[in-house]
Amino acid sequence: MNETVALPLWAFAILAGFAGWAALVLLFVPGMRWFFRRRIKMVIHQIGGRLKIELPSFKLTRRRVLIDRLFHDRKVQAAAAAHASTGKEALSEVWRRIDRYAREIVPSFNAYVYYRIGYALARAAARALYRVRIGFVDEAALAQIDPKSTIVFVINHRSNMDYVLVAFLAAERATLSFAVGEWARIWPLQQLIRAMGAYFVRRNSGDALYRTVLSRYVQMASEAGVTQAVFPEGGLTVDGRLRPPKFGLLDYMLKTFDEREEGNEGGRRDLVFIPVGLNYDRVLEDRSQLLKLHPEAPRPGRLRGLGITAGFFLRNLAQALTGGWHRFGYACVNFGAPLSMRAYARERGVHFPTLDDAQRRAEVGVVAARLMDAIGRVIPVLPVSLVASILVRDPSRALGELELKAAAHARMRDLEARGAHLYIPRQDHDYAFGVGLRMLTLRRIVLEEDGLFRPAPGETETLAYYANAIAHLDDATADRVLA
Repeated sequence: MNETVALPLWAFAILAGFAGWAALVLLFVPGMRWFFRRRIKMVIHQIGGRLKIELPSFKLTRRRVLIDRLFHDRKVQAAAAAHASTGKEALSEVWRRIDRYAREIVPSFNAYVYYRIGYALARAAARALYRVRIGFVDEAALAQIDPKSTIVFVINHRSNMDYVLVAFLAAERATLSFAVGEWARIWPLQQLIRAMGAYFVRRNSGDALYRTVLSRYVQMASEAGVTQAVFPEGGLTVDGRLRPPKFGLLDYMLKTFDEREEGNEGGRRDLVFIPVGLNYDRVLEDRSQLLKLHPEAPRPGRLRGLGITAGFFLRNLAQALTGGWHRFGYACVNFGAPLSMRAYARERGVHFPTLDDAQRRAEVGVVAARLMDAIGRVIPVLPVSLVASILVRDPSRALGELELKAAAHARMRDLEARGAHLYIPRQDHDYAFGVGLRMLTLRRIVLEEDGLFRPAPGETETLAYYANAIAHLDDATADRVLA
């Protein structure tokens, strides 16, 4: 009874491993699940009471359930059968592909991650880099939106900071679901973005089956009342101008939109587009975007690109440590008047579900053009864009500060007369002019010599990039700004 039982070291290691695994699975993992579920419920209760945000049940549904729902969707299954009937691929292979697409697209929204981690990171990043401002909000029009409507923010796309800035500023009104390109599908960014409720989109995919799965997810989310944010331009501006709209996501949303109010459980939801215009005194990607205008120009390799990024970071860190660092100017967001698709469809006598593809695309084109026009009207005029729009008129000419200031004041009066939304820091027009000129001279885009200011050699294109941000507000100005 008292004999010692000896075990080989390898056997003990195996038993210890199984014991650790059992403790992990049976004790630690359930405890962590309980902890995080409790935290999530607390966050949902807080945002419901404090911020008056109603999270749609669709966002709170488990990801596995949404994937199954999308996989078994009638239209998706019909597309799979049609594809398999061509004989190019077995039905089982088609189903595997659909499951892969669904897993790739469907997010895993987590309220705790969105409001306790994502919001905090977005706020810290935005405020660290910019003086963040909301310039204009059409509060009266926004207040008239039916609270049961599906809201879609349509935004001009100037920087990858757009995601951060809009999510931060809209957080007290809604939880946004973004369509994010494949650039963000890297670990661990991919997991964080999914937890924030964003879904990944393959830009310009020619796979009809993939487009069917994506369109059905977008339609399911829209019909369930998920607030979304889309960039109609489809990508970052290259030269600073607004780009022509692409119809993909808008077409998916409108394809099944039914403007009639009768329906199940209180009626169908209205689809409301809210135009959002944003602008920056400095866009972090400005030079890399301008490089795309010159496809023949040599590109830095990956190592050199990392070196440039590291150098930029270290320079700014050194300036911050020595007290010489300045934020990158102002970042401003304006919210325009909403466009109710129910009112629009009734006004035009359009019923989207009954239109054929050609008719629907034509109507979606009209909607997209109207939205881009509305976005353009609410893009804020910031100090750098204001000063750049003057200096770029004649890059070879040097101007004195008083002459430049007088031209800036005349430009501001002209833009205000046109109904443009100017953000004037401290409500001081002289200060606004000074901020814009200082930003351009600090970056050496504009040089000062003997009290005269002129564009630096080789920087005219960069200057035009910032002037082009507001060129659409004034046809006469747009004709003078470099393409």
